[in-house]
Amino acid sequence: MEWSIHEVTRFTGTTSRTLRHYGQIGLLAPSRTGHGGLRYYDEDALVRLQRILLLRRLGLSLSAIADVLAGAQDVTDALRTHLALLEREQDRVQRQIASVRRTIERKEGGEHLMAEEMFDGFDHTQHQDEVEARWGPEAYAAGDRWWRALSPEGRRAFQDRSQQLVADWTAAAGRGLAPGSEDAQALARRHVQWLGAAPGAEPTGPGREYVLGLGEMYVSDPRFAATYGGEEKAGFVREALRIYADRHL
Repeated sequence: MEWSIHEVTRFTGTTSRTLRHYGQIGLLAPSRTGHGGLRYYDEDALVRLQRILLLRRLGLSLSAIADVLAGAQDVTDALRTHLALLEREQDRVQRQIASVRRTIERKEGGEHLMAEEMFDGFDHTQHQDEVEARWGPEAYAAGDRWWRALSPEGRRAFQDRSQQLVADWTAAAGRGLAPGSEDAQALARRHVQWLGAAPGAEPTGPGREYVLGLGEMYVSDPRFAATYGGEEKAGFVREALRIYADRHL
């Protein structure tokens, strides 16, 4: 059984451009190409696509995903690993839901709030394994020390700055600005300055390769892409950062 590229995009939410890109880099080849260049995908291709999307959700780059798929000998065992990770994430979300529900119930009932209940599932260390796997133990330790050392006001200020930057990027993309325009490049400059305030940043600020790599991750990682309003808008951010890096870093 086969499905056309249009059918696959409809029930996966993946764009046809993304599927074509996966094909171009050898990550996901169609099972065949029909009349007019229309691509079709069979069951094996869909299983592979499911694994790709799961690995992207876990934050792996496309090159890392290719390595994982090339090295995995047993598809079922690999899927069991992905399932376990998804179930762990599901458990965390369910704990958050229950925590917020208890807070609402206590507020509505005029009861005292229980701090140990309010923050169940909100542990900021939840991504420790992922950070250490991608950037090493010291990267996580540095970020953890930096965050814990911040005052409540400092944490709110950093989060507010981050949220405002995302909002400004989203608005700029919505206005149809060119990535190399003056306004887009002013945003890129702010973004690089913001990166310089993050834990582990070099005293001289982030380097060119770091900025370019982060821009690529904004597009390849669906969590980052969603933050900027989708893959297309994240692509605008990536291109603006690339232009800024080429000019100034």
